[in-house]
Amino acid sequence: MNYQHIVKAYFLERPNRFIAYVRIPGVSERERVHVKNTGRCRELLQPGAVVYLEKSGQAARKTAYDLVAVEKEGGRLVNMDSMAPNQAAGEWLKAGGLVPHPELVRPETAWGNSRFDFYMEAGGQKYFVEVKGVTLENDGVVMFPDAPSDRAVKHVEELVRAKKQGYQACILFVIQMSGVRHFTPNRDMHREFADALCDAAASGVRILAYDCDVTPESMSLRAPVPVFLDERALKVADFTEDLLQYYRENKRSLPWREDPTAYHVWVSEIMLQQTRVEAVKPYYQRFLEELPDVEALAAVREERLLKLWEGLGYYSRARNLQKAARVVTEEYGGSLPQEKDELLKLPGIGRYTAGAISSIAYGRVTAAVDGNVLRVLSRVFADDRDIGRDEVKGTMKRCWSRP
Repeated sequence: MNYQHIVKAYFLERPNRFIAYVRIPGVSERERVHVKNTGRCRELLQPGAVVYLEKSGQAARKTAYDLVAVEKEGGRLVNMDSMAPNQAAGEWLKAGGLVPHPELVRPETAWGNSRFDFYMEAGGQKYFVEVKGVTLENDGVVMFPDAPSDRAVKHVEELVRAKKQGYQACILFVIQMSGVRHFTPNRDMHREFADALCDAAASGVRILAYDCDVTPESMSLRAPVPVFLDERALKVADFTEDLLQYYRENKRSLPWREDPTAYHVWVSEIMLQQTRVEAVKPYYQRFLEELPDVEALAAVREERLLKLWEGLGYYSRARNLQKAARVVTEEYGGSLPQEKDELLKLPGIGRYTAGAISSIAYGRVTAAVDGNVLRVLSRVFADDRDIGRDEVKGTMKRCWSRP
């Protein structure tokens, strides 16, 4: 989305939610302007802050400008136009950002006791999408809401009801800035909303957050941001960067990491099930030399496939690899699906392998949780429960939102 006729100014004060006073160099020492975000925004609108105004095209208005963006201390540019998230989200949805090739994207659709921001149809599915703009940021962590919002809770609860009635449902948090670490609901401000969001994720509502490319003249969705929904998730977030830094400095050189295509990740993950890394290396290299892609795997004779697998054990893994390769060749044009839910439909691919392929090969924000991850989390949380129990696994996996 784009603005016209942007003017740079300096913030003076904000006597109420709708009005602010700014200094426009060379134009006015004290100009009354309209604020396009009626939220709190106290941490943004500090005296002397650089702001950007859009000149109104309506001559009869009492205010000649709308305040649309502000520079925070440190130089981060934040769009604070309440209309911008829906406009940018609409462009993203129509371009296939949520699902490829949407057949219909319609704004402002009533359902039940709510009006959702978007209704979509794609691939025989019907979607409701609720958009929330996010401007509250502290040390790279962004939160919503910045004030209690019973209306936001109602929207979340209505999406859960829609999901139960067969609709696909999504809450999209549009972060009106770039370069943030992660998103989390603002429990200190409104615990009820945070709890509703966790319940929605458990019910199958997709919780997504995207940051934005923001300039004084425009805003557009840029990239997914990790979503952490509860206190345990935040504890994970606290040590995630340290863990990644340790990995970068100490990771082993492994052949499937050199070129992590979906096929390579898939084959390596299946081979590594119940098998040591060092034992897998020569098998992986020999397998790839003879079967370099999905089509070759789908076409190879079974006796040759099992000969290549000989020594790895659990031959059903090799047979399922070939079954899945044939499905991928026939139904997906030879390319493994990118989304975890689609990967789970293939023979022999479970939740961990699907998460690994989706995240490693395609960069999707999705968890790959195996026994090793569960053991680490149980230590972090000082949780002495049996990690083999389904309810314990569920607790651990809820550290991340659904992708």
